[in-house]
Amino acid sequence: MSTTDATASFTQRKGALAQVQSTLHRFPVISSGAVLVIACIVFTMQNSRFAGGYNIGIMLQQTAVMATLAVAQTLVILTAGVDLSVGTAMLLVSLIMAKLAVDNGWNPGVVMLIGLAIALVIGLAHGLLVTRMGLPPFIVTLGTFYIYLSLGNVYGEGKTFQGDAMPHALTWLHNTFSIGNVQITYAVVMALVMYLVFGFILAKTAWGRHVYATGDDKEAARLAGIDVDRVLVSVYLVAGLIYAIGAWVQIGRSYAASANGAADVNLESITAVVIGGTSLFGGRGRLWGTLVGAMIVTAFRQGLKLAGVDASWQTFAIGSLILGAVALDQWIRKIGK
Repeated sequence: MSTTDATASFTQRKGALAQVQSTLHRFPVISSGAVLVIACIVFTMQNSRFAGGYNIGIMLQQTAVMATLAVAQTLVILTAGVDLSVGTAMLLVSLIMAKLAVDNGWNPGVVMLIGLAIALVIGLAHGLLVTRMGLPPFIVTLGTFYIYLSLGNVYGEGKTFQGDAMPHALTWLHNTFSIGNVQITYAVVMALVMYLVFGFILAKTAWGRHVYATGDDKEAARLAGIDVDRVLVSVYLVAGLIYAIGAWVQIGRSYAASANGAADVNLESITAVVIGGTSLFGGRGRLWGTLVGAMIVTAFRQGLKLAGVDASWQTFAIGSLILGAVALDQWIRKIGK
């Protein structure tokens, strides 16, 4: 091959890579969607029960809480932050609602409003610590992770509040309906509604554009007239709202409230966001990618479980997925520079 032919071949390959990079940059859900499809095919070939109606229903139920909290996580990560406390905040709110209803006999409507108010205060506190005190989101939410975990254990007194003792309004999302032979809880429906609502907000509203702009480049956003601090506080407030909804979903999912009800959901929500194509550097990603990422996490755990793989190796696989997703994000950012 002549030097001219080799140069032309290299240029052609570089152009093809740049085209792939551009496509993945505009549609990050493509890569995660491909992983989900391939995983489902492989796991079904390995064990036909994977694609059965019963297993699909179980996986949807398992995904509901993680997917709901991953909405809040996506919003925070889009602003180049991270929320390590989503799970413990959600569990604290669920415990407060359950205990007030069961031990104190409070009206479920009042209980849910109190839970919402507490969740909003939590979100506001995060936002003010990040904007007014200038603390990194990682440090803020790492600290509050332990605070909420401790408060949950103290307030709940180590008890598990069973769904049978709670008012129906708190456990309503535990109810199911059937689509074919797949049993679906209303907790799953609530999670999907969250994606529809916030997907529209991020894509079609000025607030959504401001969230992306803030995460992409804060100084450029300020120069464009965006009140960056206000946007950040609003993002954490909305995250607080989602904690409250997540608490309701968690009670419906597990039919109980406990300080240990969702031990891994903090990191799993981050995993879903990263695998779903949202950049940890902020400013790029789509909410639907997060939903696909949450489904990938559940599919891998359930598929490997049905394959008889040890739980430690299941966690190993999830860790490998995270590294692969971050490496892909770095490649997308650097190629063609």
